Parts: sequence; structure tokens; C-alpha cells
Amino acid sequence: MRTTTLDFRSIKVGDAVTPMTLDLTATFVVAGAIATRDFMPVHHDRDYAASQGSPNIFLNILSDNGYCSRFLTDWAGPEAAVRKLAIRLGVPAYAGSKLEYTGSVTSLTEADGEGLVEIAFRAVNDQGDHVSGTAVIGLPLGGGQ
Repeated sequence: MRTTTLDFRSIKVGDAVTPMTLDLTATFVVAGAIATRDFMPVHHDRDYAASQGSPNIFLNILSDNGYCSRFLTDWAGPEAAVRKLAIRLGVPAYAGSKLEYTGSVTSLTEADGEGLVEIAFRAVNDQGDHVSGTAVIGLPLGGGQ
């Protein structure tokens, strides 16, 4: 996790976002469901998930949104603000798997006194794309490291 905010003027189109890996233990999946108040049994009860045709419990969408934001702000720093986040769900992310987040800068603009960084990203597991999307991160102008 970055402790200083990126300098908007040092970012270039094509720059890679620092990769992030998540180990999806059962505790991790259940904790995400509890933290987001998503009590659907497919996120915490293996037997129920199996009865619905799923091989295991799986990460919920609210957790996905949170981890996509974390991926972006861990790279950009503490003064970064997620201005837009658009994701598309793909294959499930089951307990016992890993998610690998990658992304790159696709455009840079300035508006309303801040630098806007557009990023295309994805999170993959052993089955393929779990999440893909785009985001816009706002950074202060004239500062950062």
C-alpha cells in the first residue's frame, strides 16, 4: 500500500497499476459478506452453495467493489478519490482460489482542479476473468510524490 499520493504529472498513459493478489480463504469470503451485510447463504454456507450448484462459497459483489477500489487507491495513494467505478462480473471467485488484479492507465485529463486518471483493470483467477472494468481516479494537482 502506498503511503504518499502519486504526482498526477508523473503518470503516463500505458503505466501499469501495481498488481494486487488476494488469497480467498473461506474466512475472507465470509468476512466480506458479513462486513457488507450480505447474508445470502451462498457466501457463507458451503452446503447451501452446493445445493445451488456451486462447488464452494464465493465472493459477493459488494466485496468485489471494495477490493477493486482498494486495488486502485493502494496504487494511487491516500489522497486519491475513486470518481467512477464500472465493473463487469465474470466467473465466480470461490473460497480457496486467488484473485490477481492488474490494470493500466488509459487516459489522463484535468477537470475542476484535479487530475483524472482513467484505468482499465481486471481480476483473474484460475477460471478466467472474475471482474473487468474501468475506473476514474481523481488526484490533486501540483502535489504528491
